[in-house]
Amino acid sequence: MKSMRLSMRLLAALLLAGISIAVASGARAEPVEGRDYTVLPHPRPTESGNNIEVLEFFWYGCPHCYDLHPHIKAWLKTMPKDVSFRYVPAIFRPNWIPGVKTFYALEALGARDRLHDNVYDAIHRDKSDLTKDEVLFAWVEKQGIDRQKFIDAYNSFSVQNQVSRSTQMSKDYNLSGVPALVVHGRYVTSGKMGGTPQDTIRILDELIDKVRKEKMKK
Repeated sequence: MKSMRLSMRLLAALLLAGISIAVASGARAEPVEGRDYTVLPHPRPTESGNNIEVLEFFWYGCPHCYDLHPHIKAWLKTMPKDVSFRYVPAIFRPNWIPGVKTFYALEALGARDRLHDNVYDAIHRDKSDLTKDEVLFAWVEKQGIDRQKFIDAYNSFSVQNQVSRSTQMSKDYNLSGVPALVVHGRYVTSGKMGGTPQDTIRILDELIDKVRKEKMKK
């Protein structure tokens, strides 16, 4: 009886050791379709050449996008070399349009990278309503951008075309909300599906690896 108890304890210890080794080695389950991600019924063309394309659809006014953003920024610093990333401002309602125009106007003026974080902070931390033109234009001027140049870019034909494109892309990618990450025009995961921002990034990495393996088989 005593030897049986010792054997059971030894077995339990070995099982625990095996679990610890698996966790330490980074073992993880494959992402599950329907739970961790969805598959687009019609894959979309990519613009990344031979690289794996990742698109983040977002809205500046979305608190979940704001929560995910620092994790995306950290991930970009260690992004695999065979991956290309692009922000895409989404449009689901008319009040999202000013954020899209802001994004592309700043891009046109070469200030998007510098002020992308600041736009988020102004809305969520400072509670500035950047959907109002006068509030937005005054805020932009405080960031060191020429007010009239920004207004011209904001109201330009080019930016209006980008608004139309963002509207169409939000439909084409079959999105139901933001933040949403699209991997290589085929797989979509969202903040809601990912759970925590950390989980979303983990699933993103798993989907990239999934695409990489699929490309190797071709």
